[in-house]
Amino acid sequence: MADPSYTLHYFHDPMCSWCWGYRPTWLEVQSHLPESVSVVYQLGGLASDTDQPMPVAMRQQLEQTWQRIHLQLGTEFNFEFWRKCSPRRSTYPACRAVIAAQVQGQEMEMIFEIQRAYYLCAKNPSDLDTLESLAESLGLDIAEFIKDMSSEKTEQVLASQVALAKHWNVPGYPSLVLDTAGRLTHIPVDYKSSESTIARISLELASVNA
Repeated sequence: MADPSYTLHYFHDPMCSWCWGYRPTWLEVQSHLPESVSVVYQLGGLASDTDQPMPVAMRQQLEQTWQRIHLQLGTEFNFEFWRKCSPRRSTYPACRAVIAAQVQGQEMEMIFEIQRAYYLCAKNPSDLDTLESLAESLGLDIAEFIKDMSSEKTEQVLASQVALAKHWNVPGYPSLVLDTAGRLTHIPVDYKSSESTIARISLELASVNA
């Protein structure tokens, strides 16, 4: 009899600064997961489309969040973003870019390229030209990428994942939800250590298989 398979859902947004801070630990978590657990990325969609500049108060709040993450986790940020760019509170374009890259087999690569551009290179992933440049750097078919970015299917995928986050009462990003044969368990995110997360997952699997 084959071993049962379970799914760990990772709810995120490519422009979520706490997801950027969690990245090193999350990579460790994935490398130590039992073979019976597969990972599925789910986009939460932090902020819908807008052409309006981000209000000054929100800019200051988000920059302070970057500072706090840097102090707590040691995460690197390029704070010149807030001087060089004209930010908008809009992460849906970046989410669509992840879905479009997934079509060409480069979902993980696009997530990292968006994060690197945003947090290290002071580029704005809310802008389509930035996203197209990232797709080009990954060697994607640009015409296909642009078509998929604006397709109805991409909109449906994004809406479905955003709805799932709400349906499962995901409190924020990043979040982890373990699905063990239909039983959903929210796994606490430990930003500094993968060990507690792996231990909790192992405990959940043991209780299911007891």
